[in-house]
Amino acid sequence: MTMPAARRIAHLDMDAFYASVELLRYPELRGRPVVIGGGSTAQPRQLADGTRQFALLRDYVGRGVVTTSTYEARALGVFSAMGMMKAAALAPEAVLLPTDFDSYRRLSRQFKAAVASIAPQIEDRGIDEIYLDLSEVAGETRALAQRIKQAVKDATGLSCSIGIAPNKLLAKICSDLEKPNGLTIVSHDDVPARIWPLPVRKINGIGPKASERLAMLGIETVAQLAAAEAHLLQEHFGLNYAEWLRRVAHGLDERPVVTSSEPKTISRETTFERDLHAKQDRAALSGIFTDLCTRLAADLLRKRCIGRTVGIKLRYADFRTVTRDVTLPHATADAAAIRRAAGECLRRVPLEQRLRLLGVRVSALSSMDEAAAQRAAVQGELFASL
Repeated sequence: MTMPAARRIAHLDMDAFYASVELLRYPELRGRPVVIGGGSTAQPRQLADGTRQFALLRDYVGRGVVTTSTYEARALGVFSAMGMMKAAALAPEAVLLPTDFDSYRRLSRQFKAAVASIAPQIEDRGIDEIYLDLSEVAGETRALAQRIKQAVKDATGLSCSIGIAPNKLLAKICSDLEKPNGLTIVSHDDVPARIWPLPVRKINGIGPKASERLAMLGIETVAQLAAAEAHLLQEHFGLNYAEWLRRVAHGLDERPVVTSSEPKTISRETTFERDLHAKQDRAALSGIFTDLCTRLAADLLRKRCIGRTVGIKLRYADFRTVTRDVTLPHATADAAAIRRAAGECLRRVPLEQRLRLLGVRVSALSSMDEAAAQRAAVQGELFASL
């Protein structure tokens, strides 16, 4: 396959972002397993002697979902989007903290501003990760990456991991290879040695179900995927997905870093660790669904956007994908309103089969500031007519 012209693309991912923000506030929890996602009842209590009393995961009762966890909790098997009761069984002595999206958004703005002062070509991918095009930024690659990491540390007190490669695909893989506080640099020539030995699930876009189907074909590593016959992949995954699999296995990706500040759609989706059934796994799906809507609302608020059209995306176990959407009377960024509208969409799709992916999106976006200005203008006209 023909290699594209060299670029210098970085993927920056904050290390266990929500949990790390909480550790800034509660440094006595460093080194302990901590899970974020509790409600107001998980708020720490200040004791008379100045110390704090923290809620423990073993005492949790409910249908909540883990928002994130520290690396110590992850070592015990607790990961984001996991049901809280399952997490409690795995790590009963873990500390449970409530989410604080206001603090997360504030630290997110700070780390992105620090990065922009060095490398302004930024694609915002969410509250805790960004892509950077460093192709035109002066400086040797490793030294430049260290400058960016130090700027983030100085601005927020938090660490990040950076992967730098010729494209977004490889940069995304690399940012995860040496977490936390990692820095990984690869070129196309490094793909056989650094990327091919990895499990196929390390490629963003190959989820648990696809990994399982590839394993049934004897394909478990990226090297095996790169060597797979095209007709074999097409037979089991279809023409388009098979071609994509072959290209990414060779480290090919031409997607640009998109720096537009006016997104047309904002979405959140998750691929499940195992296929879930709408009835048998109702509690887990409900928690994940609510968490996606909450995170999506946080993304909208951070981008100062509201939207009128709410939609869902479902992918069944057989890889078929369906979407539904509904247009609201008024634009919103409210998590509860998004959850209600997405729930309406969900009731319009068949749910007899198991699901491997669930997503929620908001489109028909407009600026909060413009909407506020329009409301003020209308109010001014009304008062003037009195």
